[in-house]
Amino acid sequence: MPVTDKNNPVLNRSTDSNEDDQVPAALQKERRLLNPVDRISEIIFGLIMALTFTCTISIAQAGRAELKDMLIGAIGCNLAWGLVDAVMFILTGLAEKGHGRIILNFVRKTSNAEKAREYIAEVLPPVVSSVLETENLEGIRKKLLKLPESSLQIKVTAQDLKMAFGIFLLVFLSTIPIAIPFKFINNVQRALRVSNFIAITLMFIGGWLLARYAGYNKWFMGFFMILLGVVLVAITIALGG
Repeated sequence: MPVTDKNNPVLNRSTDSNEDDQVPAALQKERRLLNPVDRISEIIFGLIMALTFTCTISIAQAGRAELKDMLIGAIGCNLAWGLVDAVMFILTGLAEKGHGRIILNFVRKTSNAEKAREYIAEVLPPVVSSVLETENLEGIRKKLLKLPESSLQIKVTAQDLKMAFGIFLLVFLSTIPIAIPFKFINNVQRALRVSNFIAITLMFIGGWLLARYAGYNKWFMGFFMILLGVVLVAITIALGG
């Protein structure tokens, strides 16, 4: 059911509104744990990790037992890195919250209002802070002074844990599509080709979605992501990864 408000022209637009007023799909907000950049980045990372295993398979010499060990290694590696990513997400989040609390404490306690406004402007996106006048920043400063002490507490929230778990799942599950062909196709060479095709397709889709989110050329970004993935896999393998 659409949200409407008789007193709010933004929420109660008529169907014949100007097309320029329509919100682009890339800007439409959805309640998701991770933004598109985070989700796609974690998937690409998982794909690269899995490909460093599958691309080192010796087609001429690989037996089923060796192949099974290789796949177990790939899945185990992504499990480990997914866990590391999730833990680091929590830790970096706490670090960011701590830094934010330092700034907030300074703004609340300092008698130098001008310096406080500078710090407020620095934590805002540059494009936003560039259009704010002194009175706007002062209004923000005064509102920050009224925040309750409970807002200064730093803790890991349920949302943080959900996002960390989402990161873990993305890194781990990205291994599955690449591993499936080796499970159901007995011919190692054919399985490797199908696996690589799936990986290339997923990288292209990842690049396409990033371009859609950022407003770039989708075809270019899709093929660029494939090329970038191939180069990163080659470098990882060359370095013994």
